Amino acid sequence: MASAQMKKNYRCVPSLQQFYSGGPFVVASDGAFIACACGEAIKIVDSANASIRATIEGDTEAITALALSPDDKLLFSAGHSRQIRVWDMSTMKSVRSWKGHDGPVMGIACHGSGGLLATAGADRKVLVWDVDGGFCTHYFKGHKGVVTSIMFHPDTNKMLLFSGSDDATVRVWDLVAKKCVATLERHFSSVTSLAVSEDGWTLLSAGRDKVVNLWDLHGYICKMTIPTYEVMEALCVIDSGTQISSFLDSYGQQIGKGRNGSSAIYFVTVGERGIVRIWNSECAVCIYEQKSSDVTATTPDTDEAKRGFTSATMLPLDQGLLCVTADQQFLYYLPVKHPEEKFKIELSKRLIGYNEEILDMRFLGEEEKFLAVATNLEQIRVYDLESMSCAYVLTGHTEIVLSLDTCVSTSGRTLIVTGSKDNTVRLWDTESRNCIGVGTGHMGGVGAVAFSKKWKNFFVSGSSDRTIKVWNFFGISDDVDQPVNLKAKAVVAAHDKDINSLAVAPNDSLVCSGSQDRTACVWRLPDLVSVVVLKGHKRGIWSVEFSPVDQCVITASGDKTIKIWAIADGSCLKTFEGHTSSVLRASFLTRGTQLVSCGADGLVKLWTVKTNECIATYDQHEDKVWALAIGKRTEMFATGGSDVVVNLWYDCTAADKEEAFRKEEEGVLKGQELENAVLDADYTKAIQIAFELHRPHKLFELFAELCRSARMWKRAADCHMEKALRAIGKEEIRLLFEYAREWNTKPKLCHVAQNVLFQVFKILPPTEILEIGGIGELLEGLIPYSQRHFSRIDRLVRSTFLVDYILTGMSVIEPNIQAAETKDGSHIPSNETVLLAEHAEEEQQQSPEVLKERTRSKKRKSKQANKARDSSHKKVKGEAYKNLAAIPLQA
Repeated sequence: MASAQMKKNYRCVPSLQQFYSGGPFVVASDGAFIACACGEAIKIVDSANASIRATIEGDTEAITALALSPDDKLLFSAGHSRQIRVWDMSTMKSVRSWKGHDGPVMGIACHGSGGLLATAGADRKVLVWDVDGGFCTHYFKGHKGVVTSIMFHPDTNKMLLFSGSDDATVRVWDLVAKKCVATLERHFSSVTSLAVSEDGWTLLSAGRDKVVNLWDLHGYICKMTIPTYEVMEALCVIDSGTQISSFLDSYGQQIGKGRNGSSAIYFVTVGERGIVRIWNSECAVCIYEQKSSDVTATTPDTDEAKRGFTSATMLPLDQGLLCVTADQQFLYYLPVKHPEEKFKIELSKRLIGYNEEILDMRFLGEEEKFLAVATNLEQIRVYDLESMSCAYVLTGHTEIVLSLDTCVSTSGRTLIVTGSKDNTVRLWDTESRNCIGVGTGHMGGVGAVAFSKKWKNFFVSGSSDRTIKVWNFFGISDDVDQPVNLKAKAVVAAHDKDINSLAVAPNDSLVCSGSQDRTACVWRLPDLVSVVVLKGHKRGIWSVEFSPVDQCVITASGDKTIKIWAIADGSCLKTFEGHTSSVLRASFLTRGTQLVSCGADGLVKLWTVKTNECIATYDQHEDKVWALAIGKRTEMFATGGSDVVVNLWYDCTAADKEEAFRKEEEGVLKGQELENAVLDADYTKAIQIAFELHRPHKLFELFAELCRSARMWKRAADCHMEKALRAIGKEEIRLLFEYAREWNTKPKLCHVAQNVLFQVFKILPPTEILEIGGIGELLEGLIPYSQRHFSRIDRLVRSTFLVDYILTGMSVIEPNIQAAETKDGSHIPSNETVLLAEHAEEEQQQSPEVLKERTRSKKRKSKQANKARDSSHKKVKGEAYKNLAAIPLQA
């Protein structure tokens, strides 16, 4: 068997995140994304895979209302802070904001033209705003309760605004006349939803009084009242031409309730029962009703309001129906033809907006395309890893599910076993999605379960009652109507405290248990006979697992360590230290040669067993990491914890190696291209390549060469530098500022840095420089050293004036003699020149004897001067220069 390739790095993909905490949401005009309120923030969620495209951080108050402009370029939000904000969807930044209500804003609607915005508040007011100017255009008062719903007439030519309130009335406001033209009073409770028919002349209103009223907008009279016998939260009109409408037409004809005229309206209602119903306004009857609710039911005594729908909307571009549940789930429905019912609305996708704390999870099936997750709820949610939608939900436990495990049986069935706080274990068949077996007998919450690894015909459970039970499920059918009562084959009182983890050996001969009593015990199956007790941890043990290749066990403990134990004698073989808090999970990778761990410090660590070395640490969680699932085939793994995030980790060792090789190859080619550009004196190209290769030393050499050239050919060198700097982008300019900041700290390099900065400030206007990211910090680093260099050079320049003065006073520097020129070009002799000329003529006229005597006198004076100079060793340097400087004047 070929040796397994060691893993060196993993790439994290945040696959399941919290994006909706209840409240308002709005769907894009093409259905591609949903803007959801998530506490104080707004999450922009991709409808395809529930990934978060962007997060808009709001103020400190919860968001209560959202709306999108018709072109999806602007997002409007408001909340308890009463601040109405306009967000640019391209930059995710607030472009303007204002206040106008005296209480929280409960609803927002944007006009079809995109120019007007209507807001409904808890202060009983309805205000209309100019989107571009942010000023109020209409101020409407009249409701006697909180205004809960608001909408413009979908026909932009009809300037009407509708509002529903807790005072059980619907008011129609004329935007042209700026007054209320009608008050519709037929409800007896809060109005929760409004809709307008496709022809634009019928208004539908639903309320918590369990009726839907249809209003004629010609005379503002009630045409019909349809009792629904359910508290209504939302209604939607089905437009003609859609897939649902065509199915309904054919379905209505088959049941003899077709449309007799164009006045019939199909509409959908959802409410507290959690079922979708479709109504025909002409017959005033429900023509379709779901047989069972897709809302995940919890315990039987759960409040009905928590099980139902809170909102619904028809998706654009005929994409079906979207319903939102009270437990933050987005349910997508599509119409299908059913052989028995002829028409049916089926759930096509389920996006979970909020998960409770993730306690355990496992990959599902041979291909590992699904992930079973146990959250802090009574259900098990199974996610499709490709779309990250919840494929289905397993319900049956009456308390929180604490642990789970999965396997593929010898018959090919994919099974799930779960342990719950209700003291029971349940066996589930994923194909039928039913519970096929229930095991009772534990006296405490079942905190650990583990399937058989080889024969797949039994599982083991451990509980807070400190016992371990072995359950046999061989021969159980998957098509049973009621779950079978499972029987325990063996029971043992295993520990002194709660059992946290169980693991079955690869050959099904042993089972290992880890407990809060700081010990791990190995038991022989099937009779649970004690083999060895592993003692050495100083805190409770949270995780145990058998090695897939060696006779050893790995344990993770609250004492921040991971240990590997020999099964033969119970000795500790290795100890791994590195976590800063309790290690909650640890599992083998790469055929037992590596392991991955996660802990309460939020870190995920990758270890090499042979060297005890931690080769990678990942900080992608913000809280405790409780759950760790390892893919047996792909060796990818998933982590989840208290931060309500599930991260998928993919091995990227080979990809990193290939990428490093490609970058190295590109670097060699670019390096050669850089050298060629330098040889060709193409400084513009050379500087660009140096930026691409991130070579600050080479950049300095290029700029230094340009600075040296500037002394001889200033205009040409400045032109080269200016051309090179104009050719680079903002990111390169930021890098250049970083490099210049480093160069500026050294006196030997500062002149180049100052020259570069001078050229940059000369080329770029201040407004563009301020747009560079992090420019403030860079300038703060440049200013002190620049001031220091300036002060140093200023002192040097002032010192040169003193030197010039001294040297001039010592006659080392000759005075400037400027010969005046006549107009014809002849020189006018100065007084000193005339005296020297006359002295020379006098010497020529003297006799030879006089000249000889004068020469002897000069020689004697010269000898005496030499003797005096030799005898004095303390002459200053300035006097020597003075004597030397006087010689030419006497010659």
